[in-house]
Amino acid sequence: MGLFERYLSVWVGIAIIVGIALGNLYPPAFTWLATFEIGQINIVIAALIWVMIFPMMLQIDFAAVKDVGKKPKGLLLTLTINWLIKPFTMAVLGWLFFKVLFVEWVDPSTASEYIAGMILLGVAPCTAMVFVWSQLTKGDANYTLVQVSINDIIMIFAFAPIAGFLLGVSDITVPWQTLLWSVLLYVILPLVIAALVRKQLLAHSQSRYEKVLAQFKPWSMVGLIGTVLLLFAFQATTILEKPFHIFLIAIPLMLQTYGIFALSYGAAKWLKLPHNIAAPACMIGTSNFFELAVAVAIALFGLHSGAALATVVGVLVEVPVMLSLVAFANKTRHWFD
Repeated sequence: MGLFERYLSVWVGIAIIVGIALGNLYPPAFTWLATFEIGQINIVIAALIWVMIFPMMLQIDFAAVKDVGKKPKGLLLTLTINWLIKPFTMAVLGWLFFKVLFVEWVDPSTASEYIAGMILLGVAPCTAMVFVWSQLTKGDANYTLVQVSINDIIMIFAFAPIAGFLLGVSDITVPWQTLLWSVLLYVILPLVIAALVRKQLLAHSQSRYEKVLAQFKPWSMVGLIGTVLLLFAFQATTILEKPFHIFLIAIPLMLQTYGIFALSYGAAKWLKLPHNIAAPACMIGTSNFFELAVAVAIALFGLHSGAALATVVGVLVEVPVMLSLVAFANKTRHWFD
């Protein structure tokens, strides 16, 4: 693993601190950056997210889908968690905490936006960072590739309908046009372009593909750090004004993450999956495609909305929590042997 991947939590932590500091020291600069929008989509954030996810998507091999039947139990587990359980438990937790337990501390309109951000996180299963989590747990690389490929195909068709349904059930107005444009911009377009580039590179030679992929990979980490820094700079004032709200949002997000992992890890043990299948299957079912959730929240509700803040808190929670789960998975490897 490279330097950035090895100390990922450190770089993300530094980016968060620097972003909050810059956002408070130079608010006019970030207000100006926030004006670069087309159809409610911030161009700067969009560019950074593309830089972040494109190298990861370049690794996705849709030809691997033909191997879907070789290890069906792990795939079935992931798909069940990702699309039949996780989005709905996130919506329930959001409603429970912000409409019942925290109702005295958060006004109703802000609470609805927080729930919306949580829903967008829950509906977006991880497709990029899961390669890192899988590698850290010594997961089967080919299996992880199949998992990500299948999930990306499903996401093209399922993300918008499920997100729209859960937002509607939560009494949140859904701007369908913006939601569909976001799916096109952040899922379909990068997937198609990455697939075409991958095909051209492999047509030249395998070594050519691997060389270009190695050149692209560092940019993925640069995109991640840049995105995190900018997001926290945009939200700096809100974060310092509402630190208690950050804490409140983090509680259900952490409960969701640890709860989903416990459910999927227990199911993997029950299904008698080998550890190199169980670990990546649980990681992809537990983590979120927070890049997509953040981008869609900004596009749907605005850069300074409660929904955007909730997805940014998702970034804050994601890396350290997932690293703790990686450590747990590695320590319990013997459970599956």
